[in-house]
Amino acid sequence: MPSKFRTKVLAAGAALMPLLAGTAAWAVPTGKPEPWQLDFQPAASPVMENIEDFHRLLVWLITLISLFVLVLLIIIMVRYNRRSNPVPSKTEHNTVLEVVWTIVPVIVLVIIAIPSFKLLYFEADIPKPDVTVKAIGHQWSWSYKYPGQGDFEIASNSLTSMQAAGGTAPDAAKAKGEPSLLGVDNPIYVPVNKVVKVQTASSDVIHSWTIPAFGVKMDAVPGRINETWFKATQTGTFYGECSELCGVAHAFMPIEVKVVSQADYDKWLASHKKTASSAAVHLAAK
Repeated sequence: MPSKFRTKVLAAGAALMPLLAGTAAWAVPTGKPEPWQLDFQPAASPVMENIEDFHRLLVWLITLISLFVLVLLIIIMVRYNRRSNPVPSKTEHNTVLEVVWTIVPVIVLVIIAIPSFKLLYFEADIPKPDVTVKAIGHQWSWSYKYPGQGDFEIASNSLTSMQAAGGTAPDAAKAKGEPSLLGVDNPIYVPVNKVVKVQTASSDVIHSWTIPAFGVKMDAVPGRINETWFKATQTGTFYGECSELCGVAHAFMPIEVKVVSQADYDKWLASHKKTASSAAVHLAAK
């Protein structure tokens, strides 16, 4: 291979490395967005797997429709331009064509509607939960309770402050090896391969509890409780954010969920129950 050509090939390969790295990041579940990432975060729950399947169906349909329209445009430009067709047709109606362009879109919409309604029902129909977590939105943090699992509450705050985001203070998230604007001081824990019901509420304005890898997004509304669910199919740390504009520090409401084995979850739960019990005894003594 000539040296100049080899140099050009190596340069092209180096230029493509970020894109290839983004594709690799897409394939490896990390629980958070990655630089140069393509497509969704890798699915880590049955709900997200179904969302991805529905998305692929829509992409194929959109691609086929776009190609069909492009072919029609090219045919019209080539066959019916002024040079090729100096005398334009005077046709006003074509019954067959009008019936086809009415029926075909209806068929396409039905093809989309059937899996769409199945997916909506799958998301809304909460199976019998193994764990229930209540997520309460505040301006601008989250707190969590585990109803029926112990009388304790977890305050979860962003490790990245507004000053750190502005570059005027160190970022505590990076110091702890957490992603900036996604890491929290107190993440919540759930067991792997268990149905987790999430109840959302708010103490002030509307927030939205969202974990992309789980396919979960549920508004937290003052004065009411909404419910959703997920079943994490792999262990790891998964991140999300408030997805409803809720004020000046909206960007500082991250969510961090650690999916662990049942044994590790039981240990974590027992430690928090013990801490809550000790705190209750201490308050009673006062």
